[in-house]
Amino acid sequence: MKGEVSKVIDQHIAELGGWRGELLAHMRALILAADPKMIEEWKWGIPVWSHDGIVCTGESYKKAVKLTFAKGAHVEDPSGLFNSSLEGKMRRAIDLPEGSKINAAAFKKLVKAAVALNQSTKKK
Repeated sequence: MKGEVSKVIDQHIAELGGWRGELLAHMRALILAADPKMIEEWKWGIPVWSHDGIVCTGESYKKAVKLTFAKGAHVEDPSGLFNSSLEGKMRRAIDLPEGSKINAAAFKKLVKAAVALNQSTKKK
């Protein structure tokens, strides 16, 4: 049974509709597949995925779906998926315009690396 937050995110995706809704739903499925213990949250009016801290957020703009990784600057990205917010000392993002294809395996590795970073820096 889905929790309340998951239903809010479902509704948000449905309201977005079109390519943005489809793309956010696809990325959400990859995030949840990458880490079965991922927690879905709704903060700041957007979906947030957490495991021992925020992993990433899913924002929607007119021309892109943006996945912002909270500690992305410290996450290995050998496939070069990060393409936005590259100048920051903490966050990194992936902007996905309409028609974007993402390497699902590389994205899942990125999510797993972000979770591992959260776990390694978690206060004991």
